[in-house]
Amino acid sequence: MIRAVLFDIDNTLIDFMRMKRSAVDSAVEAMIGAGLKVDKTTMVERIFDMYWKEGVEDQKIFDKILHQELGHIDYRILAAGIIGYRRAKIGTMTPYPHVGMTFVELMKMGIRCAAISDAPKLEVWLRIVELGLHHYFDHVITSADFGVTKPAPQPFQKALELLETRPAETLMVGDWADRDIAGAKKLEIKTAWAKYGNTFDTKESGADYELEDILDLLDIVRRENQPASSVPAR
Repeated sequence: MIRAVLFDIDNTLIDFMRMKRSAVDSAVEAMIGAGLKVDKTTMVERIFDMYWKEGVEDQKIFDKILHQELGHIDYRILAAGIIGYRRAKIGTMTPYPHVGMTFVELMKMGIRCAAISDAPKLEVWLRIVELGLHHYFDHVITSADFGVTKPAPQPFQKALELLETRPAETLMVGDWADRDIAGAKKLEIKTAWAKYGNTFDTKESGADYELEDILDLLDIVRRENQPASSVPAR
């Protein structure tokens, strides 16, 4: 019996990397327009190289790249980059197909939902609100709450505590097998891998279920919650 579903956000509910690439591309174009003399393709690559080292949620990435490029921060260029980034981000912050429909149906089925993310708390809430999903989540749990990231057990344990469910009554949905799936399985929480959001070329997720479309989640919950078939009398 599934009573609650835990969701990762990035690449599970939204195509995060598509949004990130579009936003960085727009930011670099805006900075060049404000006077930064760089090759666009090279600068985009440098920013992503820095993201991989510093973390994709680094809020000071443009400050750092301008320090590297200019030796100081030109605030006209920085402001242009931030505005360009924000405009593109908002324009591409859209849910995967059928996300809204899935949450509506889960609510009708009486399933409680929580988010578990490694992104900063405010950023997670901004994404959820921008997606129009804030009324569907009972709780939002982030790595900032504990100072650890998935697959550490603390975020999952907190979710079980807040939702008042046992692992066998809870299903984790995520795209990152080494974090979302592995972390949940350590606590014997049931798992569904968002295969449609796979950005790591993962072949085997180790999950109990795999989702080609988030809408597949509804069939899984219905199947898990079907009454056990009665055994014919002999």
